[in-house]
Amino acid sequence: MKKVLAISGSTRAKSINQSFIEAIRNIAQTQFSVSIYRGLSDIPHFNPDLDNENPPAQVKEFRRQLQEADGILICTPEYAMGVPGTLKNAIDWSVSTCDFSHKPVALITASLSGEKAHQSLLGTLKIIESNITDGTQLLIPFAKTKIDKDCKITDAETLTQITKLIEAFSRNMENQ
Repeated sequence: MKKVLAISGSTRAKSINQSFIEAIRNIAQTQFSVSIYRGLSDIPHFNPDLDNENPPAQVKEFRRQLQEADGILICTPEYAMGVPGTLKNAIDWSVSTCDFSHKPVALITASLSGEKAHQSLLGTLKIIESNITDGTQLLIPFAKTKIDKDCKITDAETLTQITKLIEAFSRNMENQ
């Protein structure tokens, strides 16, 4: 079974983005296993001087998990019309080691609007050569109204879109 590393762009313990990750883990359990990266806020600020053969321990661990995954699922909110700083910071640490290069990635931006963050992060993921397609990205506006406290997607259209994303993401990982 393929292994997916899920990263929530929100550092809030019970965020909507974390709920969507849990929902996807439940929906896709026969297609791939999902482990959730929980160290986003522990990664130090990116510093090129520290990005050498012995980077900080938190960076080593993040990179190890990226490298061991068959695919990466990112589910993020939009903060102040942009990508959350902690998420962008983590991705910056992966550039020199090419951990996203050619790796299947699914991107979900689940927020009130999310358009600006989605486009910005999509641009970043493409420039670092992630294997992301139109079918493996999804913008979920008004996200709070589409999932319940038990991590069940309550909006039929969103559930259909998530199901299609899971299928496309699975195909991407199988074709690697």
